[in-house]
Amino acid sequence: MTLKLTPETLDLSRFLKPGDHIVFGQACGEPTTLVEALIEQGEAIGGLHAFIATSFSGLFTPASARAFRLSSMGAIGALRSMTKANALDVIPVHVSQIACLIEAGIMPCDVAMLQVSPADAQGNHSCGLISDYVRVAVDKARLVIAEVNEQVPYVPGETTPGDLIDVAVHVSRAPVEVAPAKIGPTDEAIARHCAEFIGDGAVLQTGVGAVPDAVLRLLHDRRDLGVHSGMLGDGLVDLAEAGVLTNARKEIDRGVSINGALIGTRRLYDWAAHNPAIRMAPSSYTHGVKPIIQLTRLVTINAALEVDLTGQVNAEQSGTTYLGGTGGQVDFVRAGSRVPGGASLIVLASTAKGGTLSKIVPALSGPVTTARTEVDVIVTEYGAAQLKGQTLAERAKRLVAIAHPDFREDLSRTAHEIEKRGF
Repeated sequence: MTLKLTPETLDLSRFLKPGDHIVFGQACGEPTTLVEALIEQGEAIGGLHAFIATSFSGLFTPASARAFRLSSMGAIGALRSMTKANALDVIPVHVSQIACLIEAGIMPCDVAMLQVSPADAQGNHSCGLISDYVRVAVDKARLVIAEVNEQVPYVPGETTPGDLIDVAVHVSRAPVEVAPAKIGPTDEAIARHCAEFIGDGAVLQTGVGAVPDAVLRLLHDRRDLGVHSGMLGDGLVDLAEAGVLTNARKEIDRGVSINGALIGTRRLYDWAAHNPAIRMAPSSYTHGVKPIIQLTRLVTINAALEVDLTGQVNAEQSGTTYLGGTGGQVDFVRAGSRVPGGASLIVLASTAKGGTLSKIVPALSGPVTTARTEVDVIVTEYGAAQLKGQTLAERAKRLVAIAHPDFREDLSRTAHEIEKRGF
């Protein structure tokens, strides 16, 4: 039987045990009331550990490390301050692997804390703005604490039956919002090159941010676009309202946008509420090989911190600074580059630090997130380098051509060495 509480009556020491491992719903589905309570009460309980894939709430700070030790798949969203203070443990993991690791007990889940919508007539709560690994955490946990938020939309897809919730904390507060990023000239230039790969009937996977938003703005003259993505932002609404997003040509899930996380503003959330044109799905489906390999004309768009002259991609770390994460990049890169009529685009500005640092480099300063064997197309504001099936020497030549002009001479020397050696 579910125990119903308010934030004022929530005493976590009644439910948590010292040393418990907690899994939070992530991104804009973060249960902020429960996070606040754990930050306030966790130190007294002692030895707590928590996992969240991404966070945009700003609640996790170095000071919160006194209450529990936090781990994540990367420094994504508002978690970068945690890595700089050595207060975040990074687990290198693909989005598609998280649920599997929870289910197997490799990533422990004693307590699941999630945010859900009010229940429907059958007593089921929508997982709302996030699905991915939520239900696996619910099924695995000894204890499920749900923040039942009146302001979270009931979005078709993943649900949590009320009888699986042990403690329900009823609130009415605005869920986390992520405003659209400001689009600059470099973003627009990158987007123009990306748009050339997106024709009528294409199925899109994007992240959120300035480049994805800029790409979507250029697609209003396309027909019958579809979506199968791990996350979506407000740009989805623009495509839908323009009549461009129909999902009519998809081999599976026709007429429906498949998504794992809504990361945007109230406009996006209101559009998704009770909307049969969208379905929130677990990561086993959004990122799973079997579903996405059926989608011809799949175009995937993912970001990088740097790319070396052979095509290796680093989306995680610059030197000793952790700035990103593995996310779902590899899952979608593999699919987009292999399906008929598809393409996998890795996008990045050609420079960083005010133009003083090239992001096309002779050698990566951090780990290899996506291997060169998987890479299809690299896009900067200077063009698109198609690398799939090319020799190492030809790859280097093409990548130099899309690097910033200020760095091409130096990069050409390395490219020449690769050409002489053949590797």
